[in-house]
Amino acid sequence: MARRKTKTRRRQSRMFSILNAVEAYTYASILSTGVMGSSPYGFLTGKSNITQVSSGTYGPFQDGGMSMIGGNYYKGAQEISLSEIIQSPDVALGAMAQNFEQNYQAMAIQSLLTSVSFKFGKRLLRRPISNVNRNIMKPLGIGVKL
Repeated sequence: MARRKTKTRRRQSRMFSILNAVEAYTYASILSTGVMGSSPYGFLTGKSNITQVSSGTYGPFQDGGMSMIGGNYYKGAQEISLSEIIQSPDVALGAMAQNFEQNYQAMAIQSLLTSVSFKFGKRLLRRPISNVNRNIMKPLGIGVKL
């Protein structure tokens, strides 16, 4: 019986792609803005400012920063941060669910347009990107490509 030919394994590229990182940050920004109401950086570094307000003192949505979650009014629930999720997860998750319900259609459209534009842009600029990677990035040997 004849020996089977083995396929030569291709080496994986260990390069960091700047365009892929920008695309990933764009998706993260769309999701965090739609669900948490702030940028990814704002989500990680934001301060906790959710406080429960009695409904007798303030009417619903009179102050621009009021939200009604689970029958209670909360001030500062529009922009959710990581510290708020840790300190009061029930309120923060309720606000995130409410934001998602209001923004899911816009987030879907934005992510679709982002996908199409990055694919089209990469295809349109394939030759210049390849030229920069070949003539500038590869000789530097820093493990980064455009």
